Amino acid sequence: MPNLKRSAVIALAVLSLAGCGSLPEQVVHSNEPVIFATSTLSQLSAKSELSDVSETESAVVLQESGWDALAQRLALVELAEHTIDIQYYIWNSDVSGLYLANRLYAAADRGVKVRVMLDDINLNEREDLLTALDAHPNIEIRVFNPIPTRRGVTKWLNFLGDFSRLNRRMHNKSFTVDGAYSIVGGRNIGDEYFDLSEQINFKDRDVLVSGDVVSDIQSGFVEYWNSRWAYPVELLGGEVDTSLPTSDQIAKPSYTSYPSLPDNPSDASRLLTDVMQGAHWVDASYVYDEPIPAEVSDTDTPKRTAQYLSELVDSATDSVIMESAYLVFDDSQLEEWQNLEQTGVDVKALTNSMASNDLVTNHSAYAGRRQDMLEHGIDLYELKPDSELCVESTKDSTKCAPSVAYGLHTKSLVIDDRIASIGSFNFNLRSTYLNTESILVINDQEVAKALNEKMEQALTDDNSWRLELKDGDVYWLSGDSEWDKEPETGKWRRMQSGFLQLLPIEKYL
Repeated sequence: MPNLKRSAVIALAVLSLAGCGSLPEQVVHSNEPVIFATSTLSQLSAKSELSDVSETESAVVLQESGWDALAQRLALVELAEHTIDIQYYIWNSDVSGLYLANRLYAAADRGVKVRVMLDDINLNEREDLLTALDAHPNIEIRVFNPIPTRRGVTKWLNFLGDFSRLNRRMHNKSFTVDGAYSIVGGRNIGDEYFDLSEQINFKDRDVLVSGDVVSDIQSGFVEYWNSRWAYPVELLGGEVDTSLPTSDQIAKPSYTSYPSLPDNPSDASRLLTDVMQGAHWVDASYVYDEPIPAEVSDTDTPKRTAQYLSELVDSATDSVIMESAYLVFDDSQLEEWQNLEQTGVDVKALTNSMASNDLVTNHSAYAGRRQDMLEHGIDLYELKPDSELCVESTKDSTKCAPSVAYGLHTKSLVIDDRIASIGSFNFNLRSTYLNTESILVINDQEVAKALNEKMEQALTDDNSWRLELKDGDVYWLSGDSEWDKEPETGKWRRMQSGFLQLLPIEKYL
């Protein structure tokens, strides 16, 4: 937004604050047209097209490893010439988060317009950092649905006082550069999503896309960017942090067994050219929820992404396989799964075990429904914390168990080896009824089959426990071994989960 327009929006908001000491209920933005200009990236995308590609097709490349995900994002930034539009639920101030922010700042220095949209719930009092970045004339940061009071106990009392609205969080993830390439999927920005953490690393999945569907991803971003719940970061009361590290003080992430990350246009172009040689040209659709629900207090109507996925699942004739970090179905959904299973459709789901889940609260909601899911015909698998998939992704045993925890963060679905869905949507009640989500749906047998094979690999004994009901009780199986309690967990952790299952909070986890 030009500085004059931007100042006008802030001035109007500040006037509405007079005498009330809190954020305005909404912000009105001046909508700007999206102009797509020829760029290095648009030319690279066109060059990768096959001769028989339709104008309505899109190129897709799955990002399975953390290195792929970070390297390809950085390559897009290095080649950016006009715009970078980014939307995330979490952006950590760790090695990868700071380095990526640093490269965005460098892009802004050379004239690229950078727009970043973040959800408020995980800002963790980093308003000063964001305000410092936002002070750059080519960088603009907006925060989705912020809590008016920014500090201390009062902040959370304020949250509870306006629970219907503030419980609605933006969980979407997208990264679009020059209107030519996008990355969408399950990852947030942070070391644990890029196989770099010393505490926990996640099995995750994104998709690099170019072609027709990118314009829909861009439109989705703009709809959120211009929504009345999108607040300029200046309104949150932060001050420019003068203690921020300079560019040469920010370390470049490094991997033990992967090449150096691209940090110049030549390396970036080479990487993307190589990556696009393995792209599949497919029929792809991008589906996203409205930024603001028609009725904020309605938590019983499934949102657009949930309804779309439900219709896809209903079309299954042979199999449905899903991976979801958090897995919770209510009674009506369980009945639908059972009806599908009774028609002969094989339904499999991989989620976190208690030992691999970083959040006992979220696991408790799944654990409370686990027996119901098995009884309704869903074959359940839980990721082992020492899964071989970790070393396969990181190529570094020091980033895996027992040194570093390993968990599941993917949100993927394959139907009949013909349709694949990858996005931010967890198969739980929060994604169904509360958070805004986004998914990329790929109608292509070759991609769906390849993804199905990866997901089936995760279900093997080397990677997961298989769950069964015996005389009404849940058992965990692996090879010849069997457990009647959640494997590799302590009594206290199981007691916490059991207690949380007693509380009426299933939909909010």
